Amino acid sequence: MPEKIVVVYSGGMDSFTVLHHAIKTGADVFAISFNYGQKHSKELNVAQKVCGDFSIPHKVVDISSINSLMAGSSLTSDIDIPEGHYESDNMKSTVVPNRNMVLLSMAIAYAVSLEASAVYYGAHSGDHHIYPDCRPEFVHAMNAVSRIANYEPVDIVTPYLNNTKGEILAAGLKMGLDYSDTWTCYNGREKACGKCGSCVERLEAFDQQGKQDPIAYE
Repeated sequence: MPEKIVVVYSGGMDSFTVLHHAIKTGADVFAISFNYGQKHSKELNVAQKVCGDFSIPHKVVDISSINSLMAGSSLTSDIDIPEGHYESDNMKSTVVPNRNMVLLSMAIAYAVSLEASAVYYGAHSGDHHIYPDCRPEFVHAMNAVSRIANYEPVDIVTPYLNNTKGEILAAGLKMGLDYSDTWTCYNGREKACGKCGSCVERLEAFDQQGKQDPIAYE
């Protein structure tokens, strides 16, 4: 029997690449996405499409009822999405309190129920500056807890933890991935804004690889 893997799949560039990295291991892949009240819930539609195209079992879990416990972020509250680069201090408003610990805990529970050996997610070095729950020390500590929290240990795997967004894109392009099937923008409008930190970083990554971003911008 093939190994089972759960992938935390947002529908963005990083998790899209992680999903395909997991597929290439030969394991049975199960994707899980979360509606936590994010303004850019369009990413969930993109995730559903990709999983449908690749016949990957996909759960979309609605945890938006806990939005009031994760308030204060411009991604979930009535606060304007900041524009600019992630290195700017105003980008701290996009931090959702304790988000990855909450989402990983539920993904680990799903993995235990499936008898899966690992949960994959897309933390990377570009996020370390702004997001505490994408830093290596968080990942390593959470992994240690995951291994002792249940009778069967589950590993947290972050294939691109020490890679930049550009390097992740390069890995995906080498796999022949089509990034038109991803959504990155923090604004959930029809087209990407091109100005939020997430868009700026994405556009930088494509520029570094000498490629044209296939999605439409305002």
